[in-house]
Amino acid sequence: MTAYLHRRFPELDDTLGHVTLGNAPTPVRRLSRLMTTCSSVWIKDEGAYGNGGWGGNKVRKLEWLLPEVKRQRRSTILTFGGLGTNWGLAVTLYAREFGIHTALALIDQPVDQHVEAQLDRLRASGADIHLTHSKARTVTAAPYLYLRHRRPYLLPAGGSSPLGVLGYVEAALELAAQVQAGTLPAPSSIVTAVGSGGTIAGLHLGLTLAGLTDTLAIGIVVNDTLRLDHRSITSLARRAVRLLQSRGANLPPTTHLRADRLILLRDWLGAGYGHPTSQGADALQLAQETEHLDLEPVYTAKAMAALFDLAASSRLPEGPTLYLHTNGPR
Repeated sequence: MTAYLHRRFPELDDTLGHVTLGNAPTPVRRLSRLMTTCSSVWIKDEGAYGNGGWGGNKVRKLEWLLPEVKRQRRSTILTFGGLGTNWGLAVTLYAREFGIHTALALIDQPVDQHVEAQLDRLRASGADIHLTHSKARTVTAAPYLYLRHRRPYLLPAGGSSPLGVLGYVEAALELAAQVQAGTLPAPSSIVTAVGSGGTIAGLHLGLTLAGLTDTLAIGIVVNDTLRLDHRSITSLARRAVRLLQSRGANLPPTTHLRADRLILLRDWLGAGYGHPTSQGADALQLAQETEHLDLEPVYTAKAMAALFDLAASSRLPEGPTLYLHTNGPR
């Protein structure tokens, strides 16, 4: 399947690799039973993406990252995350289909049933696991890990590199095609969890390229171990612009990332990354009971709790709101 990004910029065909790992487009539907305080709330369910292994937003990033790893003839990916990393498992399971090994450096996070189950999956996946415990110790260990794994391809947590950002440039172009087809109305805002920044940075850029320039991207920050503010997200999106240009994309000269179309909110973080909140727990239960929608406590439940509060306090722009569901379990 030809990527929307390649359709928009065919000059990238020979310079920017892409492999299809999921079924696009991901489904959209109205959350009519869950949201009674807001007249029109929709969901785009990224949890349905991925042909195997581990789905969700991580897979869209890997569609652009894995061809680049092969192009550079690297045999191992070294990447980072928490003990219950969805990203690390997705990398391991999809990369091995391309003959690429994965090494993971993991920092501590609160351990609950979800994290324990994920650790079991990680141990069974075949990845080399290094428990570095903290961000500072990970930085210290990085040169040793790089040498041990013989010049691996380095990926930041969540795959949030300029190349990984293209996964959600692609998703934004896909969303625009769904709007054009009449599958859903053009959203006035999109609400999603922000764990490493790549998804929201991709949306910020992708909505601009897709012509949805009036749509407000609202990122609910759920990670306090990384710098995730307006400046850092905009910088990441601009680096993705430069990447596209360096690969030959004839971007419109009017490509401009409007500062007022991106908001980052931290009000639902709670005690920190991986720490559940009572608001998140309530949102998780309500979503399951009313819409049979499976959330998890680290990312998507907190983003849903934020959506409830923003709607109840009339802090969302007028018009349809889209909840981008990034959950990964299959």
